[in-house]
Amino acid sequence: MATLPAEDERAEREAADWFAQLNTLSITSRALEDFQAWRRVPANDAAYERMEALWEVGGRLRGDPDIARGVAKALNRGAWISRLTGLWRDAPGFRRAATALAAGAILILTFTVLQGEQYGTGVGEQRLVSLDDGTRLRLDTDTQVKVSFSRDGRDVRLIKGQAFFDVAHDAARPFVVHADGAQVRALGTRFDVRLAGEAVKVTLVEGSVEVTDGKASKAWRLAPGETLITNEVKPRPRRVDVAAATSWTSGRLIFRETPLAQAVAEVNRYSRHKVVVDVARLQSVPVSGVFEVGDTQAFVAAVSDLFELEPEEADGEVRLTPRT
Repeated sequence: MATLPAEDERAEREAADWFAQLNTLSITSRALEDFQAWRRVPANDAAYERMEALWEVGGRLRGDPDIARGVAKALNRGAWISRLTGLWRDAPGFRRAATALAAGAILILTFTVLQGEQYGTGVGEQRLVSLDDGTRLRLDTDTQVKVSFSRDGRDVRLIKGQAFFDVAHDAARPFVVHADGAQVRALGTRFDVRLAGEAVKVTLVEGSVEVTDGKASKAWRLAPGETLITNEVKPRPRRVDVAAATSWTSGRLIFRETPLAQAVAEVNRYSRHKVVVDVARLQSVPVSGVFEVGDTQAFVAAVSDLFELEPEEADGEVRLTPRT
């Protein structure tokens, strides 16, 4: 069995610690900043990406008959992280490692959802909620949801904000997300729902969902890689860059030919100190880039350099004006 160098093993253990912290509690802006600084080290970034990949594999293994044996072995040895690091490049052992990771993470993350349970995040926070049916909800900044389960169905009401849903399959109990008159119905799938004003935006990553707009009495079925915005003049599913649309779930904001005004609005969602670009002609200019969630300073610096603007802080805002 391969043995990782000491530095790589340290990175793997720290990645596991960060994964547990980010996916267990509400995450403060300070914690996100510390995580971002840690992840800027290439070895740390690679270790965290491996941790996320293993978690995804572990999620797909739910219900596999090997899981129970993997859980028992990992718990009995009391060191599932070391098993992961030792088996990472061992192809025959990869399945066992993923199983052990899933088991260990579930022990950390899972708690029972009560009838009408409500969850939320503040500005600049993110949170992962694991429901008792195996479904995972990732809540974005300034988000509030209410979860209600019954024998016949599973309902989530998105009161405000944005959430990513990784839905556990249960044909007997449909999973429905309600958001301002719209309904998103799924059996087992992965999708993103955002509520902004009177607009409900649904982006499908995997599986199939049906979106119903109660206000307009219309319905659409989305395919993977499609998005729908209900308040458009003629709403229709259209292809979207899924990686960019769901980049917030990995702690990043990806802009690809995004109008500057839209990019600014997205960055402002994660901070109480809002950015204001005081140049009308720049609002529709497309910009591209990748920024860490909550890293307003990096965004301001990039935009200032690109458009020769001068940032000034006043009254809780960062106002960008032309350089003189």
